[in-house]
Amino acid sequence: MPQKSIRQALNEALAQEMRRDPTVVVIGEDVAGGAATEGQRDAYGGVLGVTKGLFAEFGEARVIDTPITESAIMGAAAGAAVTGLRPVAELMFSDFFGVCFDQIFNQAAKFRYVIRTMIGAGRSAAAQHSQSPYHIFTSVPGLKCVVPSNAYDAKGLLIQAIRDDDPVVFCEHKLMYDLRAEVPDEPYTIPFGEANIVRDGDDVTVVALSRMVHYTNEAADTLAKEGIECELIDPRTTSPLDEDTILESVERTGRLVIVDEATPRCSIATDIAALVADKAFAALKAPVRRVTAPHTPVPFAPVLEKLYIPSPERIAAVIREVHGYVG
Repeated sequence: MPQKSIRQALNEALAQEMRRDPTVVVIGEDVAGGAATEGQRDAYGGVLGVTKGLFAEFGEARVIDTPITESAIMGAAAGAAVTGLRPVAELMFSDFFGVCFDQIFNQAAKFRYVIRTMIGAGRSAAAQHSQSPYHIFTSVPGLKCVVPSNAYDAKGLLIQAIRDDDPVVFCEHKLMYDLRAEVPDEPYTIPFGEANIVRDGDDVTVVALSRMVHYTNEAADTLAKEGIECELIDPRTTSPLDEDTILESVERTGRLVIVDEATPRCSIATDIAALVADKAFAALKAPVRRVTAPHTPVPFAPVLEKLYIPSPERIAAVIREVHGYVG
């Protein structure tokens, strides 16, 4: 099976679905390379190259460059969905959702289409381009929210998102576009609401999202040498959330750590902690712990941003504490 990056997997998913279904259109800032010169347009393919090549194959009627106006992008996509099209609208940085939240919250959540957007810190892009607000999208009734962690999941989940009859917010971590995994050439789907058990273990259940799956796996490798076996769960989608897989794991291990790059208040980490406290409290042998960013804006300075993002070392330290807890 060929190795592909997340960027390649997403591009392949878009192209295959556009060939399969003529109602699928892509709309957003620079998705056709509108900021480049005419001869270079399609070589550009968006700010990080995910839509490269689509304009050459499908043309301006289906790959639509827009001005820098998020409210118009989301409003146009919502209107297109009502007419029967399946637009894939790009909100370049998820931080910009405040500009178009009425279209997402009050309009799109009641219609259908896909919003692709970028999340995550680590590029020193400051607080307006580095946040991870998927918990806000998750809280909106009518929206589905996808947070993939690898190229295989990214392709299957994006195809599922395009085919889904409900509106989907698809969150892509900007530092993971070059991560590679085995990805089939043919189209396939991954059902929403089915978590991936990344690694098995009987000592501590760890739920991690997006880039934090890789950091947690690194921490778990270190802990395994110490005799601590973690069961690592990647939810893949936050709405719907695979509650059963999380609860079944906690019932077996009796311990839970949630790793989430977003800030802690009203976050996915907080939501999962509440879920387990509500439905599996009797199984717990230790307090539920969360490893998150602090409740502050994302710092611009690289040294502060590094401290802001949960590290494998901090994740491992919290798991050790939970594993060694004696009530």
